[in-house]
Amino acid sequence: MSQRSGKASAFTLGLSALKRDWRAGELHVLLIALVIAVVAVTSVGFLADRVGQALGQNSVQMLGGDLALEADAPINAEVIQRAQAAGLETAQTVSFPSMVGNAQGVRLASVRAVSNTYPLYPGLRVDIGDQKNIPAQSGPAPGSVWVDPQLLSLLSLHPGDRLDVGDLSLTVSGVIAYEPDRGVQFVNVAPRVMIHLDDLDATGLLGLGSRARYGLLVAGQGSALADYKRWLEPSLARGQRLKTIDDASPEVRGSLQRAHQFLMLVALLTVMIAAVAIALATRRYQLRHHDGVAIMRCLGASRRQLQGALLTEFLVFGVLASGLGVVLGYGVHQVLVTLVGVLFDTPLPAASLKPAGQGFMTGLLLLLGFALAPLAELGRVAPARVLRQASAAQLRYRAAPYLLGLVGFFLLAMWVSGDFKLSLVIVGGVLLMLGLCAALAWVGVSALGYFRRQMGTPSVLRFALAGLARRKSLVVTQVCALSVGLLILLLLAITRTDLLQGWQNALPVNAPNTFLINIQPDQRDVVQAALTQSGIAEAKLAPMVRGRLVAINNKQVDSTSYDSPRAQRMVDREFNLSYRSTLPDSNRLLSGKWLNPQGNEVSLESGVADTLGVGLGDRIDFDVAGQIVSVVVTSLREVKWDSFDVNFFALMSPAALADAPTSYITSFYLSSRQGAFVQDLVRDFPNLTVFDVGAMLTQLKFILDQVVQAVQILFVFTIAAGVLVLAAAFFSTRDERMREVAILRMLGANSRQLSIAMAVELVLVGGLSGMLAAFGALSIGWAVAVHVIDIQFTWPLWPWAVGLLVGIAAALFAGALALRGVLRTPPLLSLRAIA
Repeated sequence: MSQRSGKASAFTLGLSALKRDWRAGELHVLLIALVIAVVAVTSVGFLADRVGQALGQNSVQMLGGDLALEADAPINAEVIQRAQAAGLETAQTVSFPSMVGNAQGVRLASVRAVSNTYPLYPGLRVDIGDQKNIPAQSGPAPGSVWVDPQLLSLLSLHPGDRLDVGDLSLTVSGVIAYEPDRGVQFVNVAPRVMIHLDDLDATGLLGLGSRARYGLLVAGQGSALADYKRWLEPSLARGQRLKTIDDASPEVRGSLQRAHQFLMLVALLTVMIAAVAIALATRRYQLRHHDGVAIMRCLGASRRQLQGALLTEFLVFGVLASGLGVVLGYGVHQVLVTLVGVLFDTPLPAASLKPAGQGFMTGLLLLLGFALAPLAELGRVAPARVLRQASAAQLRYRAAPYLLGLVGFFLLAMWVSGDFKLSLVIVGGVLLMLGLCAALAWVGVSALGYFRRQMGTPSVLRFALAGLARRKSLVVTQVCALSVGLLILLLLAITRTDLLQGWQNALPVNAPNTFLINIQPDQRDVVQAALTQSGIAEAKLAPMVRGRLVAINNKQVDSTSYDSPRAQRMVDREFNLSYRSTLPDSNRLLSGKWLNPQGNEVSLESGVADTLGVGLGDRIDFDVAGQIVSVVVTSLREVKWDSFDVNFFALMSPAALADAPTSYITSFYLSSRQGAFVQDLVRDFPNLTVFDVGAMLTQLKFILDQVVQAVQILFVFTIAAGVLVLAAAFFSTRDERMREVAILRMLGANSRQLSIAMAVELVLVGGLSGMLAAFGALSIGWAVAVHVIDIQFTWPLWPWAVGLLVGIAAALFAGALALRGVLRTPPLLSLRAIA
């Protein structure tokens, strides 16, 4: 036979085997497992993709556009015209702090002038007359002004009243309910006053020395936006900064990053469930086909021909099953969209093709990855297998194909999650648990074999223990399969409760929403006492010193020393410095040692250190009020900006800034009932400035709540898929159990004895599996919380009880399904059915 005809015959043989196995029902279990896997990955992928796009739209709303150009001087007209010529939408803004007022007084406000085309993306909401929280299609009309609710109470304003903004008197026509693109700079967290750009010149507020920030918002899609960005970046002038959704503020970026991690955690756990389902179903197929392959070898089929036929059968079957799973997954995701879509103010974006490709490749890669070793072993079956039956437990497997399958699985997990650390923690944790489960299960079964030989052990228990001892390898396999299935379910539950709650607690209900700055040293004790008397005892006043970076390791630095725009901005402006003798609660030491209070040392936020190219042991010089302060970097910190505590990029030893001019700043939670206290405090100390960040917190919590709801719905579907896989774990061992029951019945065992013995065995297997699963789920949950999502993890006790009870219940339920009809079938028929 030529090589070409051999290939052709292998292909034809594979198609014939596929038809035969399908008619005989051999592939039904594998089909169900594979379709469940692909449906789970595809449906979660489609929904995660659309929810992720919706979250991205929220990010765009928070930025104001797909690109945002900020500048400290008016933006060149060519920059605007170039964007418009490329078919991109543009909007212009000018923001600056200013005093506004009426007959009741004056207040510091954050004035923002916007053009006709603002906002580029929906999200801005306003109260106009009796209409509350309505979407704004454009900003205020010329001659009118929109204000924050806070300003209404501070100046006793009402809609329709007049407000003086510089030289211009404007009519209050609306109250800003939600402004998604409000920044976190102090100039922007003062009460907002929004006017039309055409009214800006008439206010007379943009004179010499004004601290205005000019903005250009750009919106568009595809290559036009990318081309414009590539053209603009090299031509940025000093004082200009180009921002994208990846440049969100630290507070916002932290919440969005955690949202993405949770969505990807769901997708990755679904891939893990898919792998378990495919492995179990493929194992059943392998055990049932050894004898058939041996007969074909006796009839003259070569090893290469058989392996080619099996590969053809699996490839064609995988393509068909994966395609079916993708179609069903899209339909399931549409059902989920009807549930989650109501959580978003705008319709979810259309799904991309990426989840379909991921789902299809998931089916093929998992099938081939975990079928490669069984295929290789089936091809090596000797013809003598027909005459000499070998125990399935004694089959020898080669490690290389399985290692290749595991590598493929890890790469698949990386592709689906897009997070190396998350993939490594989940996949590595489950693989370690498999090894630990196998070792402990082997020890446990061996110990049970010892107890069955002890005097006084009931006969039924000895019967069950003897069965476990005889099938030690099979029991270890069952414990591992059940433990991994329960582990994933418990890990989902832990993620759904403890991790999700920990994430929500990262932004607690009473997070600071008010900043108080410019507190002078002689006012410190009085202000602190006033805060304490008003029930705000948690407010701690932090010193703040202004300083400019001038040298690193005795080398002078300026903006020309760096290529990074962020580094240039840091060098150009003054730093807000502070000093502490202890590490703040919302900070975590990454490297080095904490500050010596008596030394000249500094602790830097790790991101700033990377931007400036500074490391441990480097010497930094700051110009503080004309005096050079030299400090040595002794530690790097991670700062949880989304805590909204008072935090600084640079914290120094108290001795280093002992003689520096200092003011104080604090943040605290201010309830609506305490508003009068702040007004009284500012009246007594007019130099104090109060910033209300409540609107920003509302924005973050709005996004957080949306993601929490989406994650909950995704977990419901993933848990449902996990339950089906758990049932498949026991169904895959049905043939072995049928054979054993048939043999025992031929030896005289009655149905009652078999039922009790089987129940005892399943209780032992389920209990051991549940305890191992609880340990693994808690360990992996801790690793994900601490090393990936960066939240605190409390070790709950409920997984131990739930793991034990669910393990026993699942084992009994699945065992009952596996034994249905077996006890009522004559032994001879049972043996013939599985022979």
